[in-house]
Amino acid sequence: MRYAEPIERLIKAFSRLPGIGEKSASRLALYVLNSNKGYADELAGCLLDLKEKVTLCPVCMAFSDAAPCNICSDAGRDPGTICVVSDFKDMAALENMGGYRGRYHILHGNLAPLKGIGPDDVRIAELVARVEGNGVREVILATGFDAEGESTAIYLSRLLKPYGLKLTRLASGVPVGSFVEYMDGATLGRAMEGRKEIS
Repeated sequence: MRYAEPIERLIKAFSRLPGIGEKSASRLALYVLNSNKGYADELAGCLLDLKEKVTLCPVCMAFSDAAPCNICSDAGRDPGTICVVSDFKDMAALENMGGYRGRYHILHGNLAPLKGIGPDDVRIAELVARVEGNGVREVILATGFDAEGESTAIYLSRLLKPYGLKLTRLASGVPVGSFVEYMDGATLGRAMEGRKEIS
């Protein structure tokens, strides 16, 4: 079915969002159309504010409406510990976990040579600048455990090792609440390599 041209444009715009197919985009567009004008104005205002007021924190590269962001400006955070993550969603997940009181550095991607993404395409230079001039004692490599996340962690560990700081990697292995019999070989291998002595 063909919709009126303004509806079609909104459907196309929604369908470009990740995880939104044409049916979902159609439902969203029709929801906005059936809502009152106040809701449409609010939605449009939120989108404009997002693009006009949110920038990258000059320190950690997080999305923020302040410079520096609220984490980097928090005096209760340890500036000597930096947790390196691939994207903003990873930082949000670690923050929701609670307990971590250091700071972050967001790469905005991983190294992926087959896709043409090299060190200059992610925020590695900014990380090196922080390490060189900010009294950093530990860098926690919290990139993913897929091929791209692993290669990024290896590259960063080699790049940062000469600075003499403590380099750590998030542990990986058997998830809490799972059964050994259902784990794949790679996961079990990591769990075996990363085993710790019971005290």
